[in-house]
Amino acid sequence: MKKSILVTGGAGFIGSHLVRLLVQKYPDYHIVNLDALTYAGNLDNLADVADAANYTFEQADIRDRDALTALFEKYRFDGVVHLAAESHVDRSIANPLEFVETNVLGTVNLLTIAERFWRGAMEGKRFYHVSTDEVYGSLGDEGFFTEETPYDPRSPYSASKASSDHFVRAWFHTYGLPVVLSNCSNNYGPNQYPEKLIPVMIANIRDEKLLPVYGDGSNTRDWLWVIDHARAIDVIYHQGRAGETYNIGGNNEWKNLALVEKLCDIMDDLLGRAPGASRKLISFVTDRPGHDHRYAIDASKVKNELGWEPSIRFEEGFRQTAQWYLEHPGWLKAN
Repeated sequence: MKKSILVTGGAGFIGSHLVRLLVQKYPDYHIVNLDALTYAGNLDNLADVADAANYTFEQADIRDRDALTALFEKYRFDGVVHLAAESHVDRSIANPLEFVETNVLGTVNLLTIAERFWRGAMEGKRFYHVSTDEVYGSLGDEGFFTEETPYDPRSPYSASKASSDHFVRAWFHTYGLPVVLSNCSNNYGPNQYPEKLIPVMIANIRDEKLLPVYGDGSNTRDWLWVIDHARAIDVIYHQGRAGETYNIGGNNEWKNLALVEKLCDIMDDLLGRAPGASRKLISFVTDRPGHDHRYAIDASKVKNELGWEPSIRFEEGFRQTAQWYLEHPGWLKAN
């Protein structure tokens, strides 16, 4: 094999789409998927590539330094794409220490071990850290996050990711580790663990249950098709400049209430219900503590430097996502 690449969190939502892309696109790469298989990891996500000659799964936890060291010894990785993370804001509010242990200490474990194995031979190596736009804090009704936006995390989750970003940059400046970073907006698409907004709403609309919307529904997010995100990671891994950060967005801003209403309309059409029927299920619930008002990404750097941009229009992406969940009812039950 030409290269051996470690993908952490490869059985998760974003990770599984990336692993599939890499396995299928680069038959001369050996893709090693490391995942602890916690609640959000599911090997069924990768059943179609499980037997590929250039794919290997290893169950391990990034908090386990001995296990990581053994994997580096075994596979002599040329690259790391680090996605493994605790990522649900509500869970971080309930249990912040778990987020520190995985997102911060787990990342430092990977950095330390990669630097040790690559010391004196950094040429051709790459450590890619996948992060979130939530590290930038909250926007008003105007403006966009750029790669130069100061960090201002507001939740234990975003604080843990901000910390890990800083450690990655520190390893670049202090040890010369060839790193790249990306900060992405909210992902959506097939195989997402159903604690997130879009699969929750699709399931509840299908089952005619109430659709809980935080506050007045005015919180705004930029939504990124997960397959487009995987494409962006591929491009940045191979062509991004060492030490640089690239923001990845979908150019697809929606207020939460408007998004839920759009999903209602799409689902009513797919299910053959009367127009407007599912909107009656919308209910407003007490807002989440520290709920950021708006995220929006300026993704011009990755477009101008590397030629990446979203490939799918928002209505088509939402419709494909809803259709996938309807065609895979066992997914929502199993998770």
